[in-house]
Amino acid sequence: MLPAEAAIPVLDRVIERFADYAAEALQLRARDLDALSSSESAAQARQSILTQHSESEAAAELRWRYAENAAEKQDLKAAYSWARQLTDADGDSELGGKAAFWAGKWAQRLGQSEAARQAFEQTIRRYPESYYAWRAAANLGWPVGDFETVRSQVSEIALPSQRSPLPAGSERLQELYQLGQDQDAWSLWQSEFINLQEPTVAEQFTDGVMRLGVGDSLDGIFMVSSLAWRDRPEEKTQYTTLRQQPAYRQALYPFPFADLIEAGADEQALNPLLVTALIRQESRFEPKIRSAVGAVGLMQVMPDTADWIQAQTGFDNINLESPADNIRLGTWYLNYTHAEYSNNSLFAVASYNAGPGNIADWIERNNFADLDEFVERIPFAETRGYVDSVFGGYWNYLQLYSPAIAQLIQTNAEKPPAPLPELK
Repeated sequence: MLPAEAAIPVLDRVIERFADYAAEALQLRARDLDALSSSESAAQARQSILTQHSESEAAAELRWRYAENAAEKQDLKAAYSWARQLTDADGDSELGGKAAFWAGKWAQRLGQSEAARQAFEQTIRRYPESYYAWRAAANLGWPVGDFETVRSQVSEIALPSQRSPLPAGSERLQELYQLGQDQDAWSLWQSEFINLQEPTVAEQFTDGVMRLGVGDSLDGIFMVSSLAWRDRPEEKTQYTTLRQQPAYRQALYPFPFADLIEAGADEQALNPLLVTALIRQESRFEPKIRSAVGAVGLMQVMPDTADWIQAQTGFDNINLESPADNIRLGTWYLNYTHAEYSNNSLFAVASYNAGPGNIADWIERNNFADLDEFVERIPFAETRGYVDSVFGGYWNYLQLYSPAIAQLIQTNAEKPPAPLPELK
């Protein structure tokens, strides 16, 4: 909140007294020094981030900025080097998956096929749930579909034959849950779950699974996903153990309305997993949910759009809160957006969120030959995040429920870990 000149002494005190915030304070100090035209001092502050706080998020952000700047100047070898340093120094950073994937892309463009392969494999091995893991798998030639082919990608899907035991609850609750008596299990859970204000990791996960069972997918997915926010050491350990179990990710990526989705996808010749991922992002599988702008139901169809679709198709007696009707209209519209862009699923999915006019404008203005670059430069943050979430969701559904893809991931995971190689 202070002007740059007044802020620097305050930041210096933070750096001196609060080690956990020193890297972030150095980052702000460098920004303020730049504003005061003290470029040499700003460079020293940034170098301190890299040398003294190499594993911080600030260091990861700085390395990624340098990588992007080098790529903009077509110095792909330097861009690769910065991305490599990021994954080596701070592999757990949120930027790690992006850096590892783009290291592969840059090595690929330089004709360094072995380095590219290792970078793509590392992306999948270290960041298996990320959107960038899907992009890496596509670049490796795995049968996961690419932007131009995912619509028609055919994958054998195998849903779990039985439910995993719940980590909390009585034997009676476990029995009801295993038998699929979800409403009775939920009723019993209401009497057993009394630690509402400070639930254990096991209790919160069980509550999320119970909610999913009775159709409360919005809160169910939230209860499971928010376990990542736990900050006590013992809870972090419990969460880390839990997330290694298939039941955890199956709860994050559930499969309600599977028959209706498959029917709608088949009618429009769409990949059912892509439709499922889009519904998860749009509504968290809540049939009656409404957005602030009036979109309704599972695929968040606008009433005006529904009227237009009905005029085009002759669909009648449509109820947007009906799962069957909503999926029928939503998949028709997703097929329409695919047709608008020659079955390119990137443009089709982005158009579903931002509208055909915006996508056509971005294509015309930027004319990207590389679709991965197009994604990174989508000017709407919401649409950029939407593309990431839908295709990242598709990838998670694919690896969770396709035995062939799960086997490829397992084989890749068994390779000995190694840092990315230096380019020749």
